[in-house]
Amino acid sequence: MPDASQPRDEFSVIARYFQQLDKGPDVVLGNGDDAAVLRLAPGEELVVSADSMLEGVHFPPKSPPIELAYRAVAAATSDLAAMGARPVAMTLALSLPSAEDPWLEGIRSGLSEAVADFSLPLVGGDLTRGPLTLSVQVLGAVPAGRAIRRDGANPGDIVYVSGSLGDSAAGLAVIEGRLRCEDKVTQTLRARFWRPSPELELGVSLRDKATAAIDVSDGLLADLGHIAQASKVGMFVDTARIPVSATLSSIVPAEQALAWALRGGEDYRLCFTLPETVNAPDGCIPIGCVESGSGVRCDSAGGSDGYRHF
Repeated sequence: MPDASQPRDEFSVIARYFQQLDKGPDVVLGNGDDAAVLRLAPGEELVVSADSMLEGVHFPPKSPPIELAYRAVAAATSDLAAMGARPVAMTLALSLPSAEDPWLEGIRSGLSEAVADFSLPLVGGDLTRGPLTLSVQVLGAVPAGRAIRRDGANPGDIVYVSGSLGDSAAGLAVIEGRLRCEDKVTQTLRARFWRPSPELELGVSLRDKATAAIDVSDGLLADLGHIAQASKVGMFVDTARIPVSATLSSIVPAEQALAWALRGGEDYRLCFTLPETVNAPDGCIPIGCVESGSGVRCDSAGGSDGYRHF
């Protein structure tokens, strides 16, 4: 982003670009006051999660602002899906080196699309000068006692994922120039990185069925490791069952596609465990099982390496 030609007032920027995105059935008072006021239905519990994206760490420098905004909200919203929560509202803390109108217009457009797609009104946040960082806090609701947690997996449960893996890692490779392919494939893979689709309806449908769930953000093996640790169990993954898209299979060797599927992360699919007697929702793929013990093992190069925040 180029430097702004004139200093901008924080409140004028907020008023121009971030108001009027706060309308929703659970919003009593949106942005513009000291705090927002939300209303939950009787018998519901609040589910809260936050994700931060820092330029050069979570996304390449000079990334399109419309895509940054959308992706930041989608990534955070995926945590609600993993808990079986319905969206209620979100806040955004935005740090940026300058306040340039075209860039801010892009951010607003991406936020507006995300608000509409995920029914997630923007009810507040913060704006400050600094390194480009987007921090999104999402708030959801579940019926009391029915949130899907990580600590309920039992030996004998079947492990499922909700769709193909590895496309987002390939999309990042395309964006960074490490992978070259024809335009149609490039567009598909870029979209899988910039425009993940939080599986909110699937999450809700898994309430009272799934014994544990997580969204695939750090990488399949790493995220299964989080469930294994919380549930005090082991996990076995059959790599022959890992779903990889036809698009990805057509452009890289099978070994690379599998590596991205196991460790690439940021696909934001749901990974969950079900008792053997419970049928999985349509389209979900069994990839292994829960067993006694600890950690994650698979029938190829094992380990639970994935994205590490530190």
